[in-house]
Amino acid sequence: MVETVTRKRIEILVDTPLVPRITSHIKAVDISGWSVIHVDSGGGRAGQWQHDDVTGAAAKTIVLVVASTEKADRLVDALAPLLDSYRLLLTIGEVQVVRGERF
Repeated sequence: MVETVTRKRIEILVDTPLVPRITSHIKAVDISGWSVIHVDSGGGRAGQWQHDDVTGAAAKTIVLVVASTEKADRLVDALAPLLDSYRLLLTIGEVQVVRGERF
């Protein structure tokens, strides 16, 4: 059986124009990998929204990170001041990964 290790999976739902700001925080806490996933539509307390291909006004993106607990904690601390002002949705969960030394 392949050995796995526990790491943190962080998902950050953000307005697409803010992705570079989020990835700069990711790099600053020494996390070397992330994925950017574009989101077409969704809903929340403020109602439903849908990506507008013409203006991109409501474009949302998920930035996905898998990291050690220590690096994940540093990233969350760095992003905490932005949560309210940029209406970020940040979720954290534990995952099992193969080749844990990469995270």
